[in-house]
Amino acid sequence: MLPMLARGKHRNPRRGACFMELASYLAGERWSDRPACTHPLLAHLARLVNDCTSDAARPRLAPLIPSVIGLTSNDPRWNHEIALLAALSALPVVAEETQRALAVGVLSVDRMLGETDGRDPGTPRATTAAALDEVPLAAAWARDFVAHGVLGPVRYHPGPVILDFAVPGIAMACVTDTDDRLRSLLSSAIQMCQDLAAAHDAPDRRVSAPSLEPDRWLDVCAPVLAR
Repeated sequence: MLPMLARGKHRNPRRGACFMELASYLAGERWSDRPACTHPLLAHLARLVNDCTSDAARPRLAPLIPSVIGLTSNDPRWNHEIALLAALSALPVVAEETQRALAVGVLSVDRMLGETDGRDPGTPRATTAAALDEVPLAAAWARDFVAHGVLGPVRYHPGPVILDFAVPGIAMACVTDTDDRLRSLLSSAIQMCQDLAAAHDAPDRRVSAPSLEPDRWLDVCAPVLAR
């Protein structure tokens, strides 16, 4: 009676479920693919990975669902780190046009992180510099783009746009392990957010979540999904 994880948004469990819709139920929230229990950008990443993963591989995402419950924060650093992780993960394998867009995003978000890292915003992280060195043409184009001030003032965080380029870019890349790369990206983002939450030790920034063993979540979901 359990629905398989499926692409897109579903009105109710009878019509199927996506990654975040099952998370909303486990958190005791209204059925939604945008529950309050998960950081908005992390939830956006989970929806994209869910939709871009092949039907055959999508069930492998299910064990990650309990991990996003209660994983949220008002710390702007989370937006920066999630966006940078996604961009750096996609940069080596996506098409050249997408590489250019992601390189601009990498430079922008890395600069935002400069203040919290305690470094000169004009000096990129070592990991960022190494990733850009792997795509020299896209990196040169992006630096020229940013240097000429084409971006203008930043009114909104670029995270959602970066993810919209990165995740489908990985899904369409000319590699044989796209599903593995997508799952690894989501798993790494979840672990990174858990580490950020633990480092800040700020329970007031997290919402309450049920105590649930990952291997029991299907049993807990069964009653509502069987309706």
